[in-house]
Amino acid sequence: MDPIILIIQIAILLMSVVIHEVSHGLTANRLGDPTAKYAGRLTLNPIKHLDLWGSFLIPLFLIIIGSPFLFGYAKPVPYNPNNLRNKKWGPAMVAFAGPAINLIIALVFGLTLRFVPLSSSAFGLGMIQIFIYIVLLNLVLAVFNLIPIPPLDGSKVIAAILPYNVRLAIERMERYGLILVLFFIFFLFQYLLPIVVWLFRLIAGKAYI
Repeated sequence: MDPIILIIQIAILLMSVVIHEVSHGLTANRLGDPTAKYAGRLTLNPIKHLDLWGSFLIPLFLIIIGSPFLFGYAKPVPYNPNNLRNKKWGPAMVAFAGPAINLIIALVFGLTLRFVPLSSSAFGLGMIQIFIYIVLLNLVLAVFNLIPIPPLDGSKVIAAILPYNVRLAIERMERYGLILVLFFIFFLFQYLLPIVVWLFRLIAGKAYI
């Protein structure tokens, strides 16, 4: 892979996961919990959000094996659900904020690809490739994080409508969270790609992939 393209992809990956995490903190703060604010995590500075596994080791492994797609995640933004004004739906709203902002980013850049004519010059073609990657990556982040396995956001979203004993069982599974996430990434991740491609074509059209 061209080093310049790789650097651009890593930069997009880092900013996308950072925005994802900051959106959790901003939503929690708006709903009554300032934990992330006091921890200094309501910032777009990537250094504040880097995670050893998600920001370094997993992307590095994917680069080494020649994966056509990079993936990663940032250190979760801390928050205290007991501070939220709405104890039932508050945690679900905080959890959904991350995938939601990734979907919004994908929509903005995807609809730009679909409806805004971009130049056929070298610069214009380069921008198209960057926009394609932004859309694909943010769709992957949104779909992946909505999977209902702990500690992913989907488990907290669905917990709001589950019986209390089922919620407790999901919470107990979080101690194995890293193992579950790594298992999914390395063995089941491929099954997400058809969903991502379908969403990409729905948003940006079929002209690009």
